Amino acid sequence: MNTPQTPIQQVHVRKDALDRAELVHVEPMELAEGAVRLAIESFSVTANNVTYAVVGDGFMYWDFFPAPDPYGIVPMWGHARVVESKCPDIAVGERVYGYLPMATHLDVVPGKVSAGGFTDTSEHRQKMSPVYNQYSRLAADPEHDAAREAERMIFGPLFRTGFLIADFMKREGWFGAEQVLLTSASSKTAMGFASSARAGSPAVRRIGLTSKGNADFVKGTGLYDEVVAYDVLEEMERRPSVVVDFAGNASLLGRVHAHFADALTYSCLVGATHKDARSTFGSEAEMKGPKPELFFAPDHMIAFARDHGREEAARLFAAGWHRFLGEVEDTVAIDRREGLSAAREVWLAMVAGKVDPARGIVIEP
Repeated sequence: MNTPQTPIQQVHVRKDALDRAELVHVEPMELAEGAVRLAIESFSVTANNVTYAVVGDGFMYWDFFPAPDPYGIVPMWGHARVVESKCPDIAVGERVYGYLPMATHLDVVPGKVSAGGFTDTSEHRQKMSPVYNQYSRLAADPEHDAAREAERMIFGPLFRTGFLIADFMKREGWFGAEQVLLTSASSKTAMGFASSARAGSPAVRRIGLTSKGNADFVKGTGLYDEVVAYDVLEEMERRPSVVVDFAGNASLLGRVHAHFADALTYSCLVGATHKDARSTFGSEAEMKGPKPELFFAPDHMIAFARDHGREEAARLFAAGWHRFLGEVEDTVAIDRREGLSAAREVWLAMVAGKVDPARGIVIEP
């Protein structure tokens, strides 16, 4: 198949000003030997993508899909179709799921090819976590459900992170805490964590912290024992607690630490969705209580597979994933939008915090 005649489109986001994004056109290059060209069919845009951008320099998220400085391409999770192949093991027309750019196309170099998937062996991606370089071949993917592709894009990566945090906390005996406080409780990662914590550690109370505007949505999920608005968190009873910060708001986390102080047994940093008040992931030394510790899901994912074995790890995750899907299927309405220009618009709304958590946005470039 010939190289696409129409230019490739990409959304470039300014790394030091996330509310600046441009839709650009790039002429396609000749496909390299051994490579495959993917046409991106769909991806979701969530608060998790904002986290990738906020901490992009520190964790090399900007390096997966390079763009001319000072811009970068934010990674997304989604589905793609092979439109050109110079790899004998991958056929044109095949569909895959994995880490994709906010763009219309992506070239990958498949390696470690199996019936279930392959790894992109492109040289520039080898310094990053291998978790992000793996692509599932949908024809033999046990997690794939053609009727639930949107839910997988919206919730799948976020649930995996929440599942791994709950597993980590359980292995550590919840650091002696009686309850867990979740900031940004409306976020999909927090929901995945709450589901997994309820299933694996039902005795630990789950307290969802959220804005007044999102309180009804959070209560409606049924995943929390109690929902508390940010402006009244100082009225909460002090009892042994761990906090899992999905918001990345240093001021908010500081208030939690100030109120609970020595009653706080562990502080876990996960997300950074509030770009104007984001934590610096290391400047919290002045906070009362334990020093916040950053949770990097890919490292825990590798450890989880090592501890349980790949097959058992996959079984445990799949069981949790299907349970979670049943819990959240009525909480989020799928909002499909066509064209990459729509991705730019949604990105700017997401960065500004103007996306309703009850909507799961899917872009079809």
